[in-house]
Amino acid sequence: MSPSRPDDDRLPVIVAFGQSIERDALVTPVDLMVRACDSALDEVTGLRHLVERLSVVDVMTRTGPAPATELARRLGIAPAVAEVTTIGGNSPQWLVNRASADIAGGSLSVTVIAGAEAIRSSRQRRRHGEPPPPIDADLPADPVVGDDLPGIGPAESAIGLVVPVHIYPLFESVVAARAGRTAEEHRRAIGDLLAPFTRVAAANPYAWFRQALTPEQISTPSPENRVVCEPYTKRMTAFLGSDQGAALVVCSLGAARRAGVADRAVFVWSGAGAVDVRSPTARRDPGTSPAIAAAGRALFGAAGAAGGQGTAVGIDDVDVFDLYSCFPSAVELGAEALGLRLDDPRGLTATGGLPYFGGPGNNYATHGIGAVSERLREHTGSGSALGLATGLGWFVTKHALGLYGSEPPPGGFHLGDTAADQVQIDAGAVDVAIGVTEATEASVVAVTVVRDHDGSPTGAPMIARLPDGRHVAAAADDGVTATVGGLDTPGLVGTTVVVQGEPPRYRLPDH
Repeated sequence: MSPSRPDDDRLPVIVAFGQSIERDALVTPVDLMVRACDSALDEVTGLRHLVERLSVVDVMTRTGPAPATELARRLGIAPAVAEVTTIGGNSPQWLVNRASADIAGGSLSVTVIAGAEAIRSSRQRRRHGEPPPPIDADLPADPVVGDDLPGIGPAESAIGLVVPVHIYPLFESVVAARAGRTAEEHRRAIGDLLAPFTRVAAANPYAWFRQALTPEQISTPSPENRVVCEPYTKRMTAFLGSDQGAALVVCSLGAARRAGVADRAVFVWSGAGAVDVRSPTARRDPGTSPAIAAAGRALFGAAGAAGGQGTAVGIDDVDVFDLYSCFPSAVELGAEALGLRLDDPRGLTATGGLPYFGGPGNNYATHGIGAVSERLREHTGSGSALGLATGLGWFVTKHALGLYGSEPPPGGFHLGDTAADQVQIDAGAVDVAIGVTEATEASVVAVTVVRDHDGSPTGAPMIARLPDGRHVAAAADDGVTATVGGLDTPGLVGTTVVVQGEPPRYRLPDH
């Protein structure tokens, strides 16, 4: 780390990163968080009892009402604030951005951000008829921070379009159609996109699947790699069945100096966030993310201020990336919004991605940020390097981005402003029809086919545009699912269907 000015004590830095993984014993999320936090805090022992805020990312598996309070007790620390977040994979990066702004503003000195999931253990307990682990239900609930608005609207709820593995493939159909690919051609292209992710995971000791796969192994359907929802095979989707935890220690450079760990500092240069139209059906173009694009512009604009004297900082200056990767469309929309090529030689993941590293619920981005910071720490003292980490929540909905550096930003940390962009994004929402009284022709905007374990189609939800410009979320009419299941789904985008009913259902014009 190069020498810094005496007035830069308030620069926010990451000084430690810890991870945990369990493949055998039965554990709880708090067990995994304790391991990850201890691993991080053991690297910066002088900061352990100076933690002022302990933030825990929302946990999907069973915990008590106060996981942050329980975690603090087991760590033997007494932070003034112990809190949990709302649902959202954007939460870890949002927490880093918020902490960095507080540190730069002087209201915070040392914080720990932690999270974990123990889905493997939970499933094992149920499989063997074991009782769930005890919880302390008498603890007062931890305060909750973050955006708690829902991820879908009435249109999606009405047709049962509620789970990620059914909604992200809708976005994928738009991407495939725009590229002029058939479903099979696009499946192969996704294999090409994700194969490098598997190579990163294979080299990562904390990855759940440490096996490099060929594009063909990812994209070719088989009994072990069935098509889950067109065009995705199992090996293209986030793996939620892991036991993994992670923790970050974020503090001021001044606190790091006083603890004698300033040589470990990775600097937070800038942060930004934005929210796409919340209802996927109401998005004018479900194959793009205006919010990621806005957050990216704000992030690099703020980084230019951080660079000092109006220094321009852009995507070409970044050395390390970790793009949120729950499904291929998340990567594709994120890369397009940021101006990244999918085959960028710098790579798009530092961990291996959610299908291969593992998808520990809302906490994946804690691992991603930590992996980026570890890569940047390798550059300390040998030239400046920058890293970019992204997180998203719900259905490419809530976004948080962070830019990190191996050297201090001459202009200090800056938080990007997306307020004006957010007004435009919100105003761009399309009106949604919950019901369609008369049989009406509509143009297909996005479509997918849900398949069961033997490959048979069980559903074919779509988003369609009515002649008056409104969108509808529609399920296939009786007898139509099997027909749509035998068609090329990207080829259906832009074609005409007939929609009617409340909730809306559709049929093909000749049915």
